[in-house]
Amino acid sequence: MDPSQSLVSIHYAIKKETWRHTVVLSFQSLGVVYGRLSTTPLYAFGSIDPCHIKSGQQIYELFSFVFWTLTIIPLLKYAFIVFKADDNGEGGTFALYSLLCRRANVGLLPSDTSFTELMHLEEGTPSKMKAESRARRAIGRYKSSHYLLLLLALLGSCLIICDGIFTPALSVYSATSNLRRSLSKFAPRFTSSENARQSVDKYLKRFIPVPVACAILVCLFMLQRYGTNRIGVIFAPIVIVWLVFTSGFGLYNIIHHPQILWAISPTYMFRFIKKIDMTSLKLLSNIVLCIAGSEAMFADLGHFSKRSIKVTFIFLVYPALVLCYAGQAAFFSQHLGSSDDVAHLSESVTHIINCSGHLQHIFTILSLFASLVGSQATITASFSIINQCQALACFPRVKVIHTSDKVRGQVYVPDANWILMILSLSILIGFRDVSAIANATGLAVICGMLVTTCLMSLIIALQWENVAFLSVLFLLFFGSIEALYLSSCFLNFTKGAWCIVVLSLIFMTIMVSWHYGTIKKYEFDVENRVTVDWLTDLSPGLGVSRVPGIGFIHTNIVTGIPSFFSHFITNLPAFHQVLILLSFKSLPVAYIPKNERYLIGRIGHKEYKIYRCIVRYGYRDHVRDVNDFEDQIISSIGEFITREERHDELLIMQEGRMIILGTNGNALVPIVGGESCQQVTDIENQNPNHRKRKKVRFLLPESSPQMNSSVRKELEELVDARESGTAYFLGHSHLKIRKGSNLLKQFLVMAYDFLDRNCRETPIGLDIPHAALLEVGMVYTI
Repeated sequence: MDPSQSLVSIHYAIKKETWRHTVVLSFQSLGVVYGRLSTTPLYAFGSIDPCHIKSGQQIYELFSFVFWTLTIIPLLKYAFIVFKADDNGEGGTFALYSLLCRRANVGLLPSDTSFTELMHLEEGTPSKMKAESRARRAIGRYKSSHYLLLLLALLGSCLIICDGIFTPALSVYSATSNLRRSLSKFAPRFTSSENARQSVDKYLKRFIPVPVACAILVCLFMLQRYGTNRIGVIFAPIVIVWLVFTSGFGLYNIIHHPQILWAISPTYMFRFIKKIDMTSLKLLSNIVLCIAGSEAMFADLGHFSKRSIKVTFIFLVYPALVLCYAGQAAFFSQHLGSSDDVAHLSESVTHIINCSGHLQHIFTILSLFASLVGSQATITASFSIINQCQALACFPRVKVIHTSDKVRGQVYVPDANWILMILSLSILIGFRDVSAIANATGLAVICGMLVTTCLMSLIIALQWENVAFLSVLFLLFFGSIEALYLSSCFLNFTKGAWCIVVLSLIFMTIMVSWHYGTIKKYEFDVENRVTVDWLTDLSPGLGVSRVPGIGFIHTNIVTGIPSFFSHFITNLPAFHQVLILLSFKSLPVAYIPKNERYLIGRIGHKEYKIYRCIVRYGYRDHVRDVNDFEDQIISSIGEFITREERHDELLIMQEGRMIILGTNGNALVPIVGGESCQQVTDIENQNPNHRKRKKVRFLLPESSPQMNSSVRKELEELVDARESGTAYFLGHSHLKIRKGSNLLKQFLVMAYDFLDRNCRETPIGLDIPHAALLEVGMVYTI
């Protein structure tokens, strides 16, 4: 067996996608991917203060910006260029960073020499690897570039999380503001007094938009525990109806005011730039909201396919948005100054159907549902990015629940859900202003796109190995457009945009401090590890005895014995009959196939019965929360024992030989309460509530002439040890600052220590029974 060939097959084979499958995925993507982008007409023009508009001609110029921004950023940049940089079907900031980690060797994730060598095998044999370019060697040489790329990836992740806070508040508040305007139209039916009308309108402004929006937000976040698959069933039809509804009214306005079509010419946009001033530049911070949600097209790539997302955008979402914005701009330009709410989308609908108020109320209700769809997209994106960051040691330990067995990326993070809800409610209650929330959201949107532009330019130069000219051209063209919008957003810094900066700094501090503390702990473990000779040769002199059972030693290092276990042996000279050193290692890829999940090897001689198991997972895999995890490890080690003599399947590592194995082996026969594991699985599939965990017992298969006596004896000893019980050894370490350390180091260590004490404990993340857990405390001085 060729090791490199086995590891190269780490990616799933992608079947050829049929058009029927594309249509199904395109329909589903409407409810998940395009909810945010489809609802931007609610607040893009609506967040503009009509007092800042000088003339109807300026509205034409702003629409020209909307048209070309929609064409250049979502259509050209994302659909036709960035989509090509997917990480085996996965998209988003961390997907781009993952590609750079593998191609340019710029990763800062914890690893040691042995594991780094193993990862290099996944790229192919040296003869098959391309010669390194000059740019790749330069970036790989300088450590500062590694930190810069990591900070860029973390910044993009922070902005996605911030977007998950502000977007629900903005979209729902915009919809409830439409509800208030709709209810205000009932006042003339009940009173003819102008004072009474003003009094009613005053009370509606006070008791409708914010309280109703808060109630909707609470309900929205409480629904998250049911999973995207359940609550997203009705989202696609809602988005379709919404797009047809808004584009239809937009087309009506275009027919009555066809002059708006002249604004498609870029001369209107250049005319706006030519006479730009501070007031008009601020207007662009509202226009940038028209592309809010473009990043979700790339971030949610793993849920669907490139072709389905691209087809949906090109043939439905893009033309519908252009029609909607064109009609809204046409109405806005013709009725400028008629009312304070003339810029809102609901006003153009009201004007068209002034003889029939029922459709106006239908639009109000539909906008409420559409705002929920748009909010759902950003919330689930926040869950996904937190899951990815945690997998790459860049976020504190939180509980992650996978809500779908078919779509791996659909996750629910309870801790993050309630934090997002509290922050979103705080933003809504604190600002009580659509324009202020829109200013902050616009800054988050454009900064996230700038991060993608920077990382994508490096992908073009390093991953695709094109001429540097194309990379620089991509950066300058798209970067200059986004820089223009960024400058306009910063002009509103004191009017709400400051909040996004503060929240981003808080999340960046959490991520950087956690990553720093994790790396320092790992470096301490590597420097203070002991060899297996210490355990096998010196332990008899200490009076160490072997007790029945299996001991799982959870460690971050992949060579040697962790220092906390040697500390345990020194104070309590005893360990189990079978020892398994268990390590979880994240690879900068999306998924690891189940048949290549484990790397099993032996430490020392056979009589020591010490094994090492490296569990490999991608940043979108979930391997730590499965109920049968321990059973899979035992089964994989049994498979290793039977295959160990086949030298062609072995990888030569520093400590010895290892084999790549999957979760299903046939060396041991698993039995659950007298039933085979396959029978139990069938019962659980038929009755999902039948989830009571039962201990799995292992039996040896019937005698086979292919299995020699020594292998059968070792398997019997493994089964007997499992019957005697299992225990988990975990190192519970704390960082201590060395005297004379600088202030930055002290702050990062203090922040990490605070997070480590207050986040979820490791046993919960590993699903370890508390009765089988042994924690060994240690203090690391750095």
